[in-house]
Amino acid sequence: MIHIVTPQNMHLYQEEMEQAYRLRHRIFVDEMKWTDLAKPDGREIDQFDNEHAVHMLCIADGKVLGYQRMLPSTRPHLLSDVLPQLCEDERPVGAHIWEWTRYCVEPAHRERGRALSPVANALLSGIVEWGLESGINTIIIEMNPLWLLRLVQLHFRTIPLGLPQSVGGQDVVAVTASFDRRTLLRLQEMRGDSRRVLIQPQQTGPMRLAG
Repeated sequence: MIHIVTPQNMHLYQEEMEQAYRLRHRIFVDEMKWTDLAKPDGREIDQFDNEHAVHMLCIADGKVLGYQRMLPSTRPHLLSDVLPQLCEDERPVGAHIWEWTRYCVEPAHRERGRALSPVANALLSGIVEWGLESGINTIIIEMNPLWLLRLVQLHFRTIPLGLPQSVGGQDVVAVTASFDRRTLLRLQEMRGDSRRVLIQPQQTGPMRLAG
């Protein structure tokens, strides 16, 4: 199940957020070698972990198995302040557009082969459920270009914002990925389960944070 964490309920998830920050450090610093993100305490936290961020945690038996962060495009975010070179035209901005960042899954719970793992499917389904309930239909992603085909197969409509560039020794392309009810149905079909993955009440969602 996917838990949404915002300033309104952060006090209920202090231990889980600590796990999430340490998972981020293990994945992005130790595994992916983004050494500029390294922190002495082993917690990867940046300037965007603020009152406008929406954190999504995949939790099972008290353990954080996956994490992702959503940032409003109307506020400073990665594409606007850190990687503007990835966008060759006018940067997408709007209340219906949020940036998907810091996606990470515990190694033991990643996909084996082409199919999405249950944790990966739940995280993506969480974005779509949250978006459909919050007036959001597009996400900005900075990612490996190899993910483009997978997103299309999941029924996201993707538009590259520029050509791939090397970032931290890896090819990265910025895209917008729009979704609708068909995207959610596709994700549900792939996991063979139409039940809702979000458990957090929607009143902690983005509409209260974007102003």
